[in-house]
Amino acid sequence: MPYLLKSEPDKYSFDDLLRDGETVWDGIKNAQALITLRNMKRGEECVIYHSNVGKAAVGTARVVSVTTDPNDPKIPIVRLKAGKRLKREKPLAEIREAPVFHGSLLFRQFRLSVVPLSEEQFDWLVHG
Repeated sequence: MPYLLKSEPDKYSFDDLLRDGETVWDGIKNAQALITLRNMKRGEECVIYHSNVGKAAVGTARVVSVTTDPNDPKIPIVRLKAGKRLKREKPLAEIREAPVFHGSLLFRQFRLSVVPLSEEQFDWLVHG
């Protein structure tokens, strides 16, 4: 299953991920988002979305591993590997208008920082 991961680019941008090559996706506090992170599997695809500044899907990443924090087993440690920058960023307004996103959790619970995507939504973001 693919996912959309929101990042505040002034704190950690897609360019930072490209520079680092890999990172641990952390700082998530929302219980529903933590459950989604725990359910991620190695090899799954992700779209990185810049929130607050830019408000657009900007690049891809892949899940390298999912383990648990030894100090708190409820906290998943998701390691991501940088993918590629999208050929064209997909701004929030365009995503909102796309029929493939009508009724999406992305817009029903917009404050979630981790959102599961359908294969069609992922394809639209990456190739559409």
